[in-house]
Amino acid sequence: MKKIILRILAVLAIIIAGLIIFIYATWDKKNDAPYPGIKASTDSVVIARGKYLAFGPAHCASCHVPMDKLALVDKGLEIPLSGGWELTIPPGTFRARNLTPDLETGIGKLTDAEVARVMRYSVGHDGRTIFPFMPFQEMSDEDVTAIISFLRSQKPVKNFIKPTEYSLLGKTVMAFGLIKPVAPKNTPPKSVASDSTILSGAYLANNVANCIGCHTERDLKTGKFTGPPFAGGFHMPGDEFTKGFSFVTPNLTPDAETGVITNWSEAVFVNRFRSGRLHEGSPMPWSFFSRMNEVDVKAIYRYLKSLQPVHNKIEKTVYGPGEKLPE
Repeated sequence: MKKIILRILAVLAIIIAGLIIFIYATWDKKNDAPYPGIKASTDSVVIARGKYLAFGPAHCASCHVPMDKLALVDKGLEIPLSGGWELTIPPGTFRARNLTPDLETGIGKLTDAEVARVMRYSVGHDGRTIFPFMPFQEMSDEDVTAIISFLRSQKPVKNFIKPTEYSLLGKTVMAFGLIKPVAPKNTPPKSVASDSTILSGAYLANNVANCIGCHTERDLKTGKFTGPPFAGGFHMPGDEFTKGFSFVTPNLTPDAETGVITNWSEAVFVNRFRSGRLHEGSPMPWSFFSRMNEVDVKAIYRYLKSLQPVHNKIEKTVYGPGEKLPE
């Protein structure tokens, strides 16, 4: 019996060793993806649009600034997007890179098409997979151009950012293809009219502001969506930035019983966006959304009200330090 157990353990050890070798040999796959035909502009109107997106609905500045500058940006200060934000979750420690045009540490040596490919396909200039934090796959050509034009217009800041570091779990899910580049499902539009229509709201909520990314239940290990769109339920564990508070996103569908904004008027919705953060440490980028123009906020409201109602009761959305999130 002892010999049988030893043989079983030996076989298991060989399997585990082989698996680990496979993971470390294959996790850092190089990917190929098209280079969008995007070219930055020096037009002041285009740059202004890009700045509005970066410090407003697309909230690029909520991640691409140093950790010690987050509070300043949250208060409305517009600083160069020199990177440094850091997030540690089960797949690893993720760091947002320097987006200023510095030649050594920023995007100064990258082409416009290389930057656009990261936004559209989650593929870096060196072919590496970019974890799907950015929901810009179907952002319009016009808005991608505007953002890149703004990034090029910034003052170069030399700020070296350590590369993202994947944990064994992160490397495992990448080796087995559970985390991979995200391509557009549809042909991205050339442009989307800026108005208060449902169509414009759908574009903003899904492809710019990433409302769907937080207000849909998802797996923190892989980033995959696991629940109905906009029905809430995504768990956000507390950390130093959230002051130990944890959050569960509310249901934004117009379900009569469980939808958080079901009984809100358009005016109430707009006013809530203007009010900013109510809960200290809330992960929702309220300061950026509070800078959005009224037309865009109304468009998002009208889109959310047009959604299919989903019954998904979220018992509680804010958990204090030490409180356990629901299973």
